[in-house]
Amino acid sequence: MKLGSFLARIVAVAGLSSLVLLSAGNLAAQDRSTVNELDVRSTHEPPLMRVHWARDFARAARTRRSPDMTWHNGAIMTSSAVTAIYWGTSWTSSDPKVAGLQSFYQGFSGSNYAKTSDEYTGTNGQVGPSNSYGGYFIDTTPATGGNQVSPILAEVCKVIPNPVSNGYYPVYTDVKRGSAGYCAWHSYGTCGSTPVQIAFFFDLDGDPGCDPQDTQTGHPQGLAALANVSAHELSEARTDPRNGGWYDSSGNENGDKCAWTFNVPYVTFTNGSIWKVQGEWSNSAYNSGTGYPNSSGQRGCLDGQ
Repeated sequence: MKLGSFLARIVAVAGLSSLVLLSAGNLAAQDRSTVNELDVRSTHEPPLMRVHWARDFARAARTRRSPDMTWHNGAIMTSSAVTAIYWGTSWTSSDPKVAGLQSFYQGFSGSNYAKTSDEYTGTNGQVGPSNSYGGYFIDTTPATGGNQVSPILAEVCKVIPNPVSNGYYPVYTDVKRGSAGYCAWHSYGTCGSTPVQIAFFFDLDGDPGCDPQDTQTGHPQGLAALANVSAHELSEARTDPRNGGWYDSSGNENGDKCAWTFNVPYVTFTNGSIWKVQGEWSNSAYNSGTGYPNSSGQRGCLDGQ
């Protein structure tokens, strides 16, 4: 449902209890008792893909082998259709992070930053910079942490009435990171018979381990932190949506290889919004010597500015 809609709709998701979708995407669940019994119950736990490590847990790329990423015989995302989910008792439509991330995803489409991933191809074509934003939903039931994929996938399948195969569904929770060594992750699964790409995010307000230390854009710290890790996860989902795309010999995806490196104070998106976002790895830039260095000194990162 698009932001600002005031039409109440009743939908049935995967045969579960009905959900009522209220103004501005707010969601009230009538019954969560069967949520974790979606199609994921009959499949193996989907892999928790390469996570976005917090600063204190960041791992330097290995230099013994070629740093280039290689293709693993699967698909990529030629385009992405984003619908955000805000899950937890503290979320409201007036939270500045909701409007801020809307601006982020709308401006991402067609931006030079999005184009840093366009060189990669898969069985279904080439990564493209088109990124549509379909609005957001708010689910004010208590959120769970992201240590497993299945509950997050179940939340996506419950909330999204008509998922699409090129859908990317980031789930922003009000759960604090605590001792977890990561800020966010992306993965995949199916809702009914529809494949979907998903991502999980902690509440990063006041979290120094996931803070890009943005002093230029004027965004609140928590929003700046979510925008940076959102750039990381969306870029990885586009180039490696289902574990058959692009990553290096150590399993690092394009976001991992340039994590916590910032070549410029901020990047301008197509809608004029500005964000402090990390670079993304480019094989082409590394091989031609035109990228900036990652934390291991490998000059393959592009900032999109």
